[in-house]
Amino acid sequence: MADLGLSASLVGICGYGHLTSRRVVMALVEKGSRLITVGGVTYRWRVRGRPTYAQALCEAPLAVAVEQVGCKGRVLLVRMPQDHPSNWFGTPVVPVLPSTVAAIVRKALAEGWQPTQPGTTIHMTAPAG
Repeated sequence: MADLGLSASLVGICGYGHLTSRRVVMALVEKGSRLITVGGVTYRWRVRGRPTYAQALCEAPLAVAVEQVGCKGRVLLVRMPQDHPSNWFGTPVVPVLPSTVAAIVRKALAEGWQPTQPGTTIHMTAPAG
């Protein structure tokens, strides 16, 4: 699997899952997650608390997982432009703001993400800046 670092990050963000046709199918854990409302719909988002080994070395970016609350649909996994705040090199911490997550959700929806439909995890890269 070419994207093992991001999948490992997803396992830390989500509580359980399994590999299916080279993608991970999961649901987010409520502990440590935050709620956000975009367009009248509530979503849950979460950043992995501890970095993966690659994130700790600043070789893999911070990842944010997003799902719609109240349904078992597709999880959106977003590669962020910043390093994980708990990396081992002490690079400057750039927080993930709710406004950034809201913009990412709007962009993903515009690009065809269907959070209520069952299926595999959708991967996306957040724009820098």
